Amino acid sequence: MKLGIDFGTNRTVVAAADRGNYPLASFEGPEDTTPEWIPSVIAIRGDERRYGWAAWQSQNEPDWTIVRSVKRLLEQAGPRTLLDTGGQLVKVVDLLNGFARAVHEQLREHSNLSLRAGELLEVVLGVPANANTNQRFLTVEAFSAAGFRVLGVLNEPSAASIEFGHRQGQAKASAQTILVYDLGGGTFDASLVTLDENVHHVIGSEGVATLGGDDFDQILAEMALDAIDLPEQTRDDLSATAWFHLLEECRVKKEALNPNSRRIEIDFDQVKPAWGSVQIPVADFYELARPLMEETLNAAEELMERHGKDQFEALYITGGGSELPLVSRVLRERFGRRVRRSTYARSATAIGLAIQADLPETYRLSEQLTRFFGVWREADAGHRIIFDPLLLKGKQLPPLREPPLEITRSYSPVHNIGHFRFFECSHCGADGSPVGEVTLWDEIQFPFDPALNDRADLALASVNFTPELASQRIEERYRCDATGAIAVEISNRTAGYSRTYRLGNWNTDEKTIRPGTKRKRTRTASHHSR
Repeated sequence: MKLGIDFGTNRTVVAAADRGNYPLASFEGPEDTTPEWIPSVIAIRGDERRYGWAAWQSQNEPDWTIVRSVKRLLEQAGPRTLLDTGGQLVKVVDLLNGFARAVHEQLREHSNLSLRAGELLEVVLGVPANANTNQRFLTVEAFSAAGFRVLGVLNEPSAASIEFGHRQGQAKASAQTILVYDLGGGTFDASLVTLDENVHHVIGSEGVATLGGDDFDQILAEMALDAIDLPEQTRDDLSATAWFHLLEECRVKKEALNPNSRRIEIDFDQVKPAWGSVQIPVADFYELARPLMEETLNAAEELMERHGKDQFEALYITGGGSELPLVSRVLRERFGRRVRRSTYARSATAIGLAIQADLPETYRLSEQLTRFFGVWREADAGHRIIFDPLLLKGKQLPPLREPPLEITRSYSPVHNIGHFRFFECSHCGADGSPVGEVTLWDEIQFPFDPALNDRADLALASVNFTPELASQRIEERYRCDATGAIAVEISNRTAGYSRTYRLGNWNTDEKTIRPGTKRKRTRTASHHSR
């Protein structure tokens, strides 16, 4: 069976391809419910793990630590990254792999899908448009190891554009340009997409990798704590479990808002019953949340300015975070009647992914790289370091199942060892230097000197200026596939040996991160009522 899986920050949604229809999978939830999603949460107690709905139901059991928004951790995670849950260190990739296995099990044993025994589950996965390569690679690896056959990876706004185009029914007489505004639980992405018959051409993407519905929850939680005058030290000492309960309470109450809502009641019963409850004026919440909206507008407007595309037929709103009434209000103020909210705000991406899995030849998607990728190099005989941008932001990626892009560099070395330091960045300055968000990748060493070819570990070897090596010819051949994954084969063409490396953040030292429970606070006014 072919599926589209939208692994979301708060919810994981699965759509199936069924004879031209794309229904959502429903699952066995608590109290005999059948929700069309799995909560993207993990429960930890010692060596025990629970995922999805099982983890959700553990929140009221003693000694369980609930980890939410695992997807957000992937941006800064590598294979050896540890998560500090407040007393226990666990590998982020182990949590991700366990969650992917749980999704596979839930689909087979606890969903409404009619699957045959041993039937292969073929999937197209969604990732944020501005996801770095770590996140893309780790997501694919986890779902592959869980038993899925991963057909490909699509940027989430691109998948939403496929759902939009498919729902339009018949092809337009001329090309139609839409701006996809995708505000999810943990990320924001904007993509300009031209729909021409069944060809979807991504003109460009921009986004904020650290802004989503979670941040609106955080603002509401801070407002609630301010309303009871909770001392700074006391709130800083709140346990991960207490933060989980508070943020979930805020998320539920936020999602219940409608355009006529005037107050939000936050109940501390699951956090600390003695604190009671508070009422937050909706207008005050929107006032503090509006700067987040401005960040998304700035990103969308930067995208349009960069491509000279102030004119488009529709602004298509999708993503669970976009259901906040403030979002539609602000977007209509800026874009007027062109704003169209997806009927399936929380599932448009999964449906688009399922359509792509089912009809890869019908809907041809032209994706682009959303970041610059390159390597530091020495110049002027080692007196200067320059950035060599191997792949430019906006570079067209090959379609799914097509051969990868190839880029080569060829030169004669003057050192015995090549020390390569790779990274990606969101922007480049006027002089070509990397600016904006910079993500460091691997550092690798390659033996330019044939005498060092048999040495496996070059990290401790000294790099020496060796002019006689100018007689050797070195070639770097980079390959970038449809998912944005990059590998390089470095060869000494003269001596006839080579080494291949999959590039990313795989070889970095072990590091520890904490769940992202707190955004930089803005102190709120004191006129909230108990």
